[in-house]
Amino acid sequence: MARSRQKSYADKRRKPLEFQVGDRVLLKVSPWKGVELSCVHDMFHVSNLKKCLAEPDVQVPLDEIEIDENLCFVEEPIEIVE
Repeated sequence: MARSRQKSYADKRRKPLEFQVGDRVLLKVSPWKGVELSCVHDMFHVSNLKKCLAEPDVQVPLDEIEIDENLCFVEEPIEIVE
């Protein structure tokens, strides 16, 4: 009974995912502490993909991205506008 209840709840929240060849997507990755990214399996479930809504010609240079030891993005303000 509990399994049936959980399934019906999950089915209500589930959105049908359809992608076409050439679509831009984002892959949600949550590395575990102490696990190197080279050890992460190269297969994943389609539910980990999200549609990318960014402009295709907008890119951030990789040399400007800083990541700390916890694999968190380090953001530094450039300018205070107000």
